[in-house]
Amino acid sequence: MRRLLWLAAAAVAALIMAGCGQPAPSQGPQIVVTTNILGDVTRQVLGGQATVITLMQPGSDPHSFDISAQQAAQLGAADLVVSNGLGLEEGLQQNLDRAAAAGAPLLVAGDMIDVVPYSVGDAEGAPDPHFWTDPGAMFTIVDAIEAAAGRIAGIDTGKLAASASAYRAQLAELDSEMTAAFAALPRERRALVTNHHVFGYLAERFDFRVVGAVIPGGTTLAAPSAADLRQLSEAITRAGVPTIFAESSQPDRLVQVLAKEAGVDVQVRELFTESLTGPDGEAPTYIDMMRTNTQRIVQGLAP
Repeated sequence: MRRLLWLAAAAVAALIMAGCGQPAPSQGPQIVVTTNILGDVTRQVLGGQATVITLMQPGSDPHSFDISAQQAAQLGAADLVVSNGLGLEEGLQQNLDRAAAAGAPLLVAGDMIDVVPYSVGDAEGAPDPHFWTDPGAMFTIVDAIEAAAGRIAGIDTGKLAASASAYRAQLAELDSEMTAAFAALPRERRALVTNHHVFGYLAERFDFRVVGAVIPGGTTLAAPSAADLRQLSEAITRAGVPTIFAESSQPDRLVQVLAKEAGVDVQVRELFTESLTGPDGEAPTYIDMMRTNTQRIVQGLAP
């Protein structure tokens, strides 16, 4: 009964969209994905066999974005819901729980991987949800999406296997590029400071040190104290960090203040870490995002 109510709500939402001049979702299987990074990966794996609806808009913060009643209805009516998990979508958990209770199949990507805990900051020891910074972890996510999508009525599993395999080849190429690029950095230069703890998986995979972050916790909803900034400034000075990286989805004002506070010649560079850009931006896909970030990290830390 709950499932029928969700389907009815989704149908009403589609009619409202059509009445407002907006196209209603196409017929066939529908997969709803919470974050735009996973939305892109899911779309690549499906290869056009389903309508993939991404809830998070480009440039949004996954820790704080919210959804409309229409999007909530789409969650419950979906043939598959893909979420990041590990506490990333802090504002959506109740919606995800309701969708699961209504019978929507749910794939939580964070349940599929070997979780890396935060190594520093207020969240030290807690599960880090930013697994996509290691492209190696994404192979497991692709496998999980392929397996879940293969159980959806109307999906051609042969075509699905082909599109998933093609995307794995792209991931393998990306992984090789990142490995070669970071290997060229002297080990003492592989030190990361960001405005938010997001690079734990990349650090473990490619032998970087996470010196610290402006926001000390595992969420962008936290706030640094004056003591936090002072301690991080001292750590930056000791480590000789030449560049601090600011996320595209977060203002870099505090990062600029920290750079000034450090009292050394520290640059600030923008990275795309928790959200893709629109199609005209520099990170319209997950692959593009990781290539852009790799280039900027290497440029920022090279001797």
